[in-house]
Amino acid sequence: MTEIFESGEMYLEDILILKNKLGDVRSIDIANFTGYSKPSVSRALGILKKNEYVLVDEKGYITLTEKGLTIAAKIYERHNILTAFFESIGVAHDVAAADACKIEHDISDETFEKIKEHAKAGGNKI
Repeated sequence: MTEIFESGEMYLEDILILKNKLGDVRSIDIANFTGYSKPSVSRALGILKKNEYVLVDEKGYITLTEKGLTIAAKIYERHNILTAFFESIGVAHDVAAADACKIEHDISDETFEKIKEHAKAGGNKI
């Protein structure tokens, strides 16, 4: 299996967010959402496509493959749960979301699962 880097995970997460928000996703949507240049997005999509994380049809619509969706969903869940957890202990939303974004790629599965269990046991709406 090809190793995916943090930037690739971020692109997959962004595609998932945009898919949920817009329905259809094209590279221009990613560029507008992230603020990255169109050439940067195109390069990243080329790598994601080569490694079978996304498919791009003849009209430029981007779809996550099963492999890509698995990673995107994992990162997105981590982001949402970590953000909610940080907010539950008094961290402001913007700071909580920014910190979650930094941590979501590096935290171990074990630690994340324990945070999730702790948050749910404490009655947090996660």
